[in-house]
Amino acid sequence: MATEMASARRARPQFRNVQITQILSYRLPPAAVVSILHRISGALLFLLLPFILYLLELSLSSEASFARLQATASHWLVRIVLVALTWALLHHLVAGLRYLALDLHLGVDKEQARRSALAVFAISLPLALLAALKIFGVL
Repeated sequence: MATEMASARRARPQFRNVQITQILSYRLPPAAVVSILHRISGALLFLLLPFILYLLELSLSSEASFARLQATASHWLVRIVLVALTWALLHHLVAGLRYLALDLHLGVDKEQARRSALAVFAISLPLALLAALKIFGVL
């Protein structure tokens, strides 16, 4: 009996402190990646809200300001920022719909949650790619 307890103690997993260099080697499940990106996209949208509102104001105030916005938006760096904002909006929207479904207790099983997290990427990334192609004038 004592040997069984001793072997059971040795078989237990050991949990150690994680070093900062080990974090990048962890493979997170898709739901965790969606959660992290949902937070990042929300923070990006919140922090750039004054810039977004300024662009909206420029586009609506007059024809001259709209022309100025078009000239500014023709620069490649501004277009990259617009693509990032578009990705953030699309990802945040699709992931938010996923979280609303989870709040309604739809798809809370492990496999369903994994599939819905992958669906967030399958929907938001092609939409963001289409938007990027439109922003850069390919479409």
